[in-house]
Amino acid sequence: MRIVSFTEARNSLKAVLDAVVMSLDYYNSLMEIVHLLRSPANAEHLNRSIAQFKAGKVTQRDLIDE
Repeated sequence: MRIVSFTEARNSLKAVLDAVVMSLDYYNSLMEIVHLLRSPANAEHLNRSIAQFKAGKVTQRDLIDE
C-alpha cells in the first residue's frame, strides 16, 4: 500500500486516480477480514456461526468483569 499526502495527490492527480482511495480505518478493517478468512477452517467456523445467528440459535450471556 502506498500512502500519499494531500499535496502529493494534488500534484500528481492522474497517477492517484489510477488507484483506490480509502480511509486507513477502512483498509485496516478489510485486512482484518482477509486475515480471519485466510484459514479455510476459520472461514467455515465463521460461516456456521453467522448461519446460527441468522437462524436465531443464539444465547445471550453476561460478560464477566474481573
